[in-house]
Parts: sequence; C-alpha cells; structure tokens
Amino acid sequence: MTERRVLVVEDERTIAESVAARLRAEGFAVEIAADGPSAVEQFRTGQPDLVVLDVMLPGFDGLEVCRRIQAVRPVPVLMLTARDDETDLLVGLAVGADDYLTKPFSMRELAARVHVLLRRVERAAATPAPPAIRLGDIEINEAERRVRRAGADVHLTPTEFDLLVHLAGRPRAVLPRERLLADVWGWAEGSGTRTVDSHVKALRRKLGADLIRTVHGVGYALEVPS
Repeated sequence: MTERRVLVVEDERTIAESVAARLRAEGFAVEIAADGPSAVEQFRTGQPDLVVLDVMLPGFDGLEVCRRIQAVRPVPVLMLTARDDETDLLVGLAVGADDYLTKPFSMRELAARVHVLLRRVERAAATPAPPAIRLGDIEINEAERRVRRAGADVHLTPTEFDLLVHLAGRPRAVLPRERLLADVWGWAEGSGTRTVDSHVKALRRKLGADLIRTVHGVGYALEVPS
C-alpha cells in the first residue's frame, strides 16, 4: 500500500515537530509548513492525502489556506484552533475543514482523528456508488461526490457530503447524534456531538435552513424539499 502523505501546517515549531513525529510513528510521510503561502505551495507540489492545519498562521491564516487548497483539490482537513469558539469553528467548517481539535490536545487523539478521516475517504473510494439521490430540488451524485440544489452546484467538504448522504438515505427519520458520530465519523463514543451540530449548521448554511430538522435532545432528520 502506498504510504499516505500528511501536510502539517503549524507555525509553533515545537507543536509542529511533535505532531509530525507522532504521525511518522503511525506510518505516515509528513511534511511541515510554517506559514500560509508555503502551506499552499507545498500542498500543490506534495499532493498530500490529508492536511493538519492550524488556524493562526503568518502570511495568511488557516482559513484562507483551507479555502485555497480546497479550490485546488478536495482533501480532508483537520483544523487546530487555540480557542473553543463556535464562530471560529463554524467558519472553519464553512471553508472546507472536516474536523477540528482545540488546543491543547493529545497526540493520541490527533492520530486517531487522522486515521478516521483517511479511512472514510478510502471506504468512499472503494465502495461502488449507487445511482444519484434526488430529493425535491436536491440531487446527490455519490459517484462524482457532487451536490446540486435547484440546478446550482453546492461545494461540500468530504465530511459534509458523507453526513448529507447518510441523512438522505433515511429521509424524515430522526437519527441520534451518537449514531451519526458512529456511522459517519466512525467514533465509538459519543463525546463529539458538538462536531455533528457544527456540520449540520454548515449544511443548513450551504443548502438551506429548511433541509434538516432538529429534534431537541435526540438528533436530526432530513426533510424532503418541496
């Protein structure tokens, strides 16, 4: 199997080297970038399979890095943030991040998140895609991993796409947050329900607030658009 490549974008040298060392120990080939412009250039030349991306960077910040690399090629992005601020997290998800960790974090958890993100991409590539899903004016093409609403393309991150497909496979059924974490993210424990909430908010912003219904204290259901 080809060695998987990870680009670590972090301007704090100690953190960058610690993350790189742990990921190399996990069997990944790792490159490090310390600022926004070099991160985008290394992404173009190195073609990494996944990016670990800090929000606060010199040159331009991690949000702009995420916008630029996702415009080049969709890739899983694990964002690192020093603040547990919901607005920052939602902006990160909106520009293409798939998951996030708030500093300080454990290297064990970071490595686990990286493995989960890459396993999901590998499963999606290996699974034959079913026919396109049509729900009202929404069309979901799993083969091309493309979504259109009212004839217009909607750019989703890999995680947003997987979450939408999962909800669309059971329209109107209420799916608990813990089940979504297990089925979409591959997490056996339910401590990351805020991640689900953030991705649902991103889907609503991109596809319309009417698409996903919240059942308080339980989870979410996809409503079929008229």
